[in-house]
Amino acid sequence: MFRIRPVKKEDLEDLYDLSGLYTFINLPHDKELIESKINSSLRSFKQMSSDLSRDHYIFVLEDLEANRVIGCSMIHARHGDEHEPHFYLKVGQENKFSQTINTGFIHGTLKLGYDTDGPTEIGGLILDPSYRGNPNKLGKVLSFSRFMYMGLNPHRFKDTVHSELMPPFDADGKSPLWEAIGRRFLNMEYHDADILSRKNKEFILSLFPSGTIYETLLPIEARNAVGKVGLDTEPVKRMLESIGFKYTNEVDPFDGGPHYRCKLKDIKPVQTIQKAKIEQGSCNHPKLYLVMTNEENFEVICLKGELNNDILTVDNISQYKLDQGQDVTVMAI
Repeated sequence: MFRIRPVKKEDLEDLYDLSGLYTFINLPHDKELIESKINSSLRSFKQMSSDLSRDHYIFVLEDLEANRVIGCSMIHARHGDEHEPHFYLKVGQENKFSQTINTGFIHGTLKLGYDTDGPTEIGGLILDPSYRGNPNKLGKVLSFSRFMYMGLNPHRFKDTVHSELMPPFDADGKSPLWEAIGRRFLNMEYHDADILSRKNKEFILSLFPSGTIYETLLPIEARNAVGKVGLDTEPVKRMLESIGFKYTNEVDPFDGGPHYRCKLKDIKPVQTIQKAKIEQGSCNHPKLYLVMTNEENFEVICLKGELNNDILTVDNISQYKLDQGQDVTVMAI
C-alpha cells in the first residue's frame, strides 16, 4: 500500500538517497540543503506566512510495505515577488511587409518579461524509477495529491497554478536556446545559471537582452526548442492539458521550456473533491481515487473503488485499514 503525506524530519535519509538517482535542481544531492527544504516545508504546513512566496510544501510518497519514501512532489505557494520576480520570455509574432518588393514575412519573437506577484507553482515531482509502470499510477498520484491539498486549502495559494515543463536537450545534454542566447549574454553554463537563479535573479534583469529577440536570427535547433517539451516530458504535458492547463505562450528564458497554467478552481480533479462514506462491496467499474484518511495531517492513500453519490464502495476495506461507514474526503484521479 502507498501513502502520501507531508514530509517529516525523519525522511531526510530517504530523500537524500532519492536525490542521488538523478540530478535534480529541486532536490539537490546535498543533505544540508534537503534538510533546509524539509524545515521550510514543516513551517509552511504548520502556519502559512503573510508573504506566500516564503511558503514551500513537500509531499512524500511512502511504500508502507518497504517502509521508505519512494517519491516526492512540491508546491511553491507564490513564485515571483518584488525581490525575486518570475521571469519568462513572451512568445509572439511580428508581421513585416514591403509594398516595394511585394514581399512579407512573419517573424517569431521572444521578449523578456517578469511578474512580481506570481502564481502558485507546482514542481519537483520525483519518483524512484523502479516504481514506474506501477498499476496505481504513482507519478499521477504524486502530482494529483498536491491538487487535493490546494483544493482543500485555497486560502494558502494563489488563484492561478503554474507549471514549467522541461524542453528537449541536445545529444550532449545542452539546451539549444541557452547556447544561442543565454551563454552569449550571461557567459555561464546553463546548469550554473539555473542554480543561481533559484537564489538570486538580479543577474537575469541586468544582463539578459531586454529588447525583441527575432527567432529568425537563432539557429534552427534553438528555434525548434521554443515552447516544446522533451520525450520524457510528453506524458506530463498531456496530463496537464487533460485536466485544464493551457500553454501561456510564455517560456523559460534559459531553455525555452513551455509554461502551463490553470485557475485552481478550474483544475478538473479539484472539481471532483467531495465527502463520502466507505462501504465494503464488489465494484463493477472501479476507478482510482485519492482518499484522505487523516484530515489533520493530510494523509492520503490511493485505492480502486466505485463512487456513487456519496458512497465509495471498495472491494477490501481492511486492506486499506478503513472502517465500514468511515467518513472520508475523496478526489478522482
